[in-house]
Amino acid sequence: MKTIPREARRVTYSSKIRVLKTIPFNEVQRAIIAGCVLGDGYLESNWSKTNYRLNLSHSSEQKEYLLWKISIFRKWIISEPYYHKGTNSFRARTISHPELTLLRQVFYRDGKKTITDGVLKFLNNPQVIAVWFMDDGNVVRTKHDNHIHGYHLNTQSFSENENEILKCALNKIYGLKCTVQNNHGYCRIFIRAQSREKFRTIIGGFIVPSMRYKLG
Repeated sequence: MKTIPREARRVTYSSKIRVLKTIPFNEVQRAIIAGCVLGDGYLESNWSKTNYRLNLSHSSEQKEYLLWKISIFRKWIISEPYYHKGTNSFRARTISHPELTLLRQVFYRDGKKTITDGVLKFLNNPQVIAVWFMDDGNVVRTKHDNHIHGYHLNTQSFSENENEILKCALNKIYGLKCTVQNNHGYCRIFIRAQSREKFRTIIGGFIVPSMRYKLG
């Protein structure tokens, strides 16, 4: 049987790959992809640079979270996660897919993740926010009594202006009170104490068990 070059770190049959590329993602899967790309995931080109695939990577402590993502995209992930000793992390990636290529055009400009009008539309789905938070968020506690003070979305890869745009979008869509904080010369979003319970309510139902510690 004729084969094509390696995709997802193994030789696969062209007929199987062609079929998988025609199967669309559902709305939940698209939301999770969007949350991943806002967070730790990224879209990379395949070997022929004709389509893009979703690359997922998490520390060994978050392996259960990665396995949850793999279960969502099991149809398109045709190899087991592999361990990267240098970073003590596990990685997995989907096959390349035309829908991921379209999303690459939405989320990237000149090879860099960028906040566009198309990206902002995804924020209307609270599951996108939940995955984004599980990827790149953390609880903030007060130093004197260790109470929950708010939450961070670690958006340091975006510019100050993009952080302001995200802050305004979260306020407009969900009524969340946020500020843009300086963090060692970069910016990140802080969800203030007055909105912490609202934030937990918005995303709580989508947080997977192994990541509930992030809510505090």
